[in-house]
Amino acid sequence: MQINWESTINQIFSDILTCPRCSLSYSELIVSYSRRTSLNSYAPRHGECPRGNGCEARKLITLCKTCSNEENVPGMNADANQLLEAYIIDCRRDLEDALDYLSDLWRDDLDLEINNLEKRLEDVDPNTYKEEIRWRDRLEAEYLSYHNEFRKRKIRIPHPGWKSEYVEEILSLGYKTKLGN
Repeated sequence: MQINWESTINQIFSDILTCPRCSLSYSELIVSYSRRTSLNSYAPRHGECPRGNGCEARKLITLCKTCSNEENVPGMNADANQLLEAYIIDCRRDLEDALDYLSDLWRDDLDLEINNLEKRLEDVDPNTYKEEIRWRDRLEAEYLSYHNEFRKRKIRIPHPGWKSEYVEEILSLGYKTKLGN
């Protein structure tokens, strides 16, 4: 089963929580993290992952209580506001990972010649760079949708200083960001 991410987010924004496994609506869902590939289809933010259903990365899973028990997924109850908070924090983790990759980690993925060690990713592997920028752009747009929803609901954004720190880091690397300047 493939989750329609746009629909899922719009439902959360309208306080309707639907279990991705049984498709029933609830006022709360169980929120948990898992690396189990069998749970990938219950990870709404995982839908656009380039690694697909074989991805073994840690993912945010949402299920109703019954489905959570049947899938043996422990977690915490979350209403729409709490789920929104879990999603923005999870999105931040992905943005931090993207920042780390652009900063240094890409060097681990490529067989670099000695004269390329100090170069930037876009100079060494333009295609990988374009993929990373596309991925980060999507994450930043997702982050902004959560941020705007917090504002619309007039609730405090968790750890509000995070955005400024991220912007400073990404700008110091010489890259642009949708999150401000």
